Amino acid sequence: MSATRAVAPPQESPVGAAGRPGAPRRRGGTLLRHLAVAVVAGLLLVGVSYAVEPFRNFQLATVAAYLCAVAGLTVLTGLNGQLSLGHGALMATGAYTVALCQNAFYDRGLTGGWLLPVSLAAAVVATVAVGAVVGVAAARLRGPYLAGVTLAVAIVVPALAVTFDGVFNGEQGLSVPVEPPPLALGPYFPYERWQLWVAGAATLLALVLLANLVRSRYGRTFRAVRDDEVAARLAGIHVARTQVLAFVVSAATAGLGGALLAVLAQSVSPGAFSMTLSLFLLMAVVIGGLGRLAGAVWGAVLLVALPDLSHSVTELFTLSPAAAQRLEGNLPLAIFGTTLIVVMIVAPGGVQGLLSRLGRVVLARWRARRS
Repeated sequence: MSATRAVAPPQESPVGAAGRPGAPRRRGGTLLRHLAVAVVAGLLLVGVSYAVEPFRNFQLATVAAYLCAVAGLTVLTGLNGQLSLGHGALMATGAYTVALCQNAFYDRGLTGGWLLPVSLAAAVVATVAVGAVVGVAAARLRGPYLAGVTLAVAIVVPALAVTFDGVFNGEQGLSVPVEPPPLALGPYFPYERWQLWVAGAATLLALVLLANLVRSRYGRTFRAVRDDEVAARLAGIHVARTQVLAFVVSAATAGLGGALLAVLAQSVSPGAFSMTLSLFLLMAVVIGGLGRLAGAVWGAVLLVALPDLSHSVTELFTLSPAAAQRLEGNLPLAIFGTTLIVVMIVAPGGVQGLLSRLGRVVLARWRARRS
């Protein structure tokens, strides 16, 4: 008689993988918590939209558009470990898609509140297709080779808009016709406030989906591949498939962000999605905090505040118009680079990491006083 005996495969415990009751309910609780945070943030955004002037509403809407792209890049670079220098091109893909869709709708005389959501969805689908192609190639590369491929994408995609000027109108770009706010909001409802509502709603939806993805098993596989690909492969994780999925998710949010920018500006051109934008996005992720979706907010705010800051600094000096234009063109990159160096020295975890650390210190001191 053999000394070994068959052992039944272990059955999954009803208490869940974490060893505590209610693992499925905990996942549902995470979704509800994220939805509750999104609802509160949406209500605050609506309140702020009534309290500030129209230009500030437009700036906040621009922050929301950039936040989509920065949050997606945070998932790709911070959670999955893939370096991308081509997210500006993915934003351009979404922007041109929404422009082509809106022009096609208006050329056919179509009207209605459903046009913009359909165009935004088409922009996401188109960017997902481009991201899947680039992601398959990126999954085979590492380090500088991966950065080189994404850098080529950042250069090629805007160049296509100039090459096929019959479709994309070359350097002049395309207009993006958008309907005015619904009449139910009143005849004098500020258009900038309506822009903030649209951009804020789309961004909050994207953030809820990203937050739940990060907390799911897909998020855990992203981190496992980032930390050690060999160990992840030995654990049964399909590394290439995971990397492609991360790139596709990041591309989808970048496409949505680019489409929102086109809707806000009501135009799109190759110059708006240059190589500099891709560098700014990557630096925004690092400054905000790698791997932290909350840190993407700080990066997006910095992307919008930077032009105003550079313009204010330029006005402090008495320069010729040519020198002022040259300084204002190069000053944002210099300020961004200096900020990146300072943040990496003072707070290697980014702005959000610094705030989290300060919060833990304050909480520890408060508990010590109470005890």
